[in-house]
Amino acid sequence: MKEILYLEIPTPDSLTVLDWLQQQWQSPQGTKEITPTGILLKFANLTSELSIFIWSLQRTTYLKIFQWGNQPIPQLKKISQNLIKAIEKQFPPRYPDLPEIDLSEQSIFTALEPYYPKTVHFFRKMPKGEYDLNRVYWWEKRWRESVKQPEAPQPVIFYQAETESSATTDYDLIYVGGALGVIHAAVMASRGYRILLIERLPFGRMNREWNISRSEFQSLINLGLFTPQEFEELIAAEYKDGFNKFFDGNNPPHLKAKVLHTPTVLNIAIDAEKLLKACGEKLLAAGGEIWDETEFIQATITPSKVSLDLRHLPNQTSKTVTGRLLIDAMGTASPIAWQLNGKRTFDSVCPTVGAVISAGFDPEVWDDNYGDVLNSHGDISRGRQLIWELFPAGNGELTFYLFHYHQVHPDNPGSLLEMYEDFFTILPEYRRCDLEKLVWKKPTFGYIPGHFSVSKRDRTVAFDRLLAIGDAASLQSPLIFTGFGSLVRNLERLTSLLDTALQHDLLDKENLNQIRAYQSNIAVTW
Repeated sequence: MKEILYLEIPTPDSLTVLDWLQQQWQSPQGTKEITPTGILLKFANLTSELSIFIWSLQRTTYLKIFQWGNQPIPQLKKISQNLIKAIEKQFPPRYPDLPEIDLSEQSIFTALEPYYPKTVHFFRKMPKGEYDLNRVYWWEKRWRESVKQPEAPQPVIFYQAETESSATTDYDLIYVGGALGVIHAAVMASRGYRILLIERLPFGRMNREWNISRSEFQSLINLGLFTPQEFEELIAAEYKDGFNKFFDGNNPPHLKAKVLHTPTVLNIAIDAEKLLKACGEKLLAAGGEIWDETEFIQATITPSKVSLDLRHLPNQTSKTVTGRLLIDAMGTASPIAWQLNGKRTFDSVCPTVGAVISAGFDPEVWDDNYGDVLNSHGDISRGRQLIWELFPAGNGELTFYLFHYHQVHPDNPGSLLEMYEDFFTILPEYRRCDLEKLVWKKPTFGYIPGHFSVSKRDRTVAFDRLLAIGDAASLQSPLIFTGFGSLVRNLERLTSLLDTALQHDLLDKENLNQIRAYQSNIAVTW
């Protein structure tokens, strides 16, 4: 027996592929016989045969050709090439557009069910599933629009010459974005600065969990934001070991890798909502303010201040505030980041989906003393290498993520909803479970951007009186992964530099662009 061909057919509809292979494809050589999973090609006057079969995994289709027998088959290469070309023509890669929906007369569930039935089914089981699915749709829509029209980002930052002599401001620092923003804001408030935090959502609501190591979190203790005891109270779970293993089922034995153990990497599961609440309380106690359910509209920068136009969403009232410096912490959907970098936005992105599950996994399937840091259970799926993460979250809860590294392209921006349909289909392949018995606590999702850098000046993170942090700055790599890790690792240095800039009024573009989380040793890993 000899393997002749192994390829992926980028469609989840394996039955259609099977029917096409058995009924429509014509081999240039041999006689076709139907088998349960494909066909058998027999050849006159030859004892050797070709077995062509398909199977489904990871919501895609795979095909292999094996030769049975040692007698050479004439035109074997021609048969393989003919099949490859026919498959490419019949089953080309497809990147569905985001459905246009009208929520004025139907729910998000009803609108999306024809396109993403499994996603709708399981979001219905989540406590705030309708709200969260709206968020998924909104985020993907915003992302797609930004990717498809990078030439002309909608301006939200304007500059004008000074029109008045007064340089008085309401605040020293105005943060827009309340997740990573509140961590940074709480530190700066503790140093005596007047702080305002703007958050579009109700403050403290998270659609992502955070993992980190003890040594990395130490920077928040060093800065005085948390005591060691307070840190212990933020820990939801701490696992003994983390595993890293990529699929190598088709590799020869000498090329199979052992499981890589990383017991001190991402081994601390932080209670993200408790962390945000604690930072919010510390910010308020230091005299700062939090305006949640408030949307950023635009900002006008003058030589002496920055003025923000805001909208309070519950009553649609407009507000204007002024500050010495604006901090953009709005993440990947930040209109400010898109404007600052124009056509040079993100080179890569990780569309990431998942969920927190509070019960339903059999203990023999997974021991919650351990984590899966990186795991894949198959080869490429519709052109993507899908990667799993599994982290214990405390009290028997497990947090799952499914993601892939993706090169941004207007025709294929990367879809959260397609990924969620994958997630709810293939989770039992990854870890044995009955999806209907799982207790779904909340979804976790987002776009994690990456930017290929060859120098620390390769990406603009600042303008006069404006600085981007976290995902909005997009200075992550696969090794620092998400703005949380990047921010925490670099917070001591960033805080010291920002403190110096504020004290000496060094708030111009050239100086602020030095305040960044760039790390040259990992900048090229994207």
